Amino acid sequence: MHVGLASGFAHQRGKGYDDARFVREEVENLVLAEELGFDSVWITEHHFSDYSMSNDPLQLLTWIAAKTRHVKLGTQCIIVPWHNPVRLAEKIINLDILSGGRAILGFGGGLAQHEFSGLGIDQNKSRELYTDILEAVIPALESGVIEGEGAYGTIPRRELHPGPIKSFEGRKFCGSLSGNSMYTAAKLGCGNMILMLPQRGKDVPPDKYTEVWKEVNGPDSSPPPPMLGGNYYIDESAEFAEEQGRKYLANTMRAAIRNYGLDTPGKFPHIKGYEHYEKMVLSPDQIEPYVEDFSRGAVTGTPQMILDRMWELKEIYQPQGFFPHVYYGGMPQEEARKNMHLFAEKVLPEIKSWQSEVDIDDRFLQAAE
Repeated sequence: MHVGLASGFAHQRGKGYDDARFVREEVENLVLAEELGFDSVWITEHHFSDYSMSNDPLQLLTWIAAKTRHVKLGTQCIIVPWHNPVRLAEKIINLDILSGGRAILGFGGGLAQHEFSGLGIDQNKSRELYTDILEAVIPALESGVIEGEGAYGTIPRRELHPGPIKSFEGRKFCGSLSGNSMYTAAKLGCGNMILMLPQRGKDVPPDKYTEVWKEVNGPDSSPPPPMLGGNYYIDESAEFAEEQGRKYLANTMRAAIRNYGLDTPGKFPHIKGYEHYEKMVLSPDQIEPYVEDFSRGAVTGTPQMILDRMWELKEIYQPQGFFPHVYYGGMPQEEARKNMHLFAEKVLPEIKSWQSEVDIDDRFLQAAE
């Protein structure tokens, strides 16, 4: 079983904590992940707020590639509508070349209006941009030739130099899949990244992606097994782990509500493809109860409790790997390092011994052939 380490670059430590120091510490943690035995590291993309202070995952991962030798390098996620297709393909290829073929691709669609407007992107075109850009980029990463016409404009046929060094088959995923994005992901052969886990005891959301995959690719076909994310807090005291895990996940959700404008009614009805998000907007008196309930989604406990829950998740989803967040929500650096070390020492060896139906590391070997 493949086990990575994800970072949302979730600052939330206040304006008194230096941005540059925070980014250096986050990157240092991800470099350390290789030494601790994690199989991959994952970085998200966001702009203009302390909700997530990672504005260029491919650049950061290329730096990490120079400091490591074996750990795989994942994007969780590249927000597709924010990128020029040619530049995106070129940056992905550069990362793969300089890392020796260690890139794992995760793509997403974006939501926050202040990020779209700050980048000069019309959010009304987001859905079309997502599909059109991926339909240009994914084939280019296989063939080394890019061309297309879509919401981004017209790209005449061009060879990419440097070109790709090996196939990305089996190492490309899409996160937060819904609606048309599921059809795009299925058409392009992408696996599903399950970023938020169901709370223990609650119903697991239906697997709509498999239905769409079979519709697109045939009833006898199946999508690649998913990769599982989620937020974890580990401690020898179960009570302390639950208290801390819920506290920091609540911090992250409060920042998310602000970042995505879910505390401000009237923003979404006029944005094409995002109208349904208006139903998720919270009134002032609803925010804290929602945050409190959401915080229960943290997987917390002693090492054995973490293993027990991860086994349950393995049985539910049959994943090919995990990429947990073990620090988030403004967690101090020393506490983040404590969680990393304890997870690596007491949880990681057992999970890596589990069997998965498909092994993403085998797909890396196959792609190189």
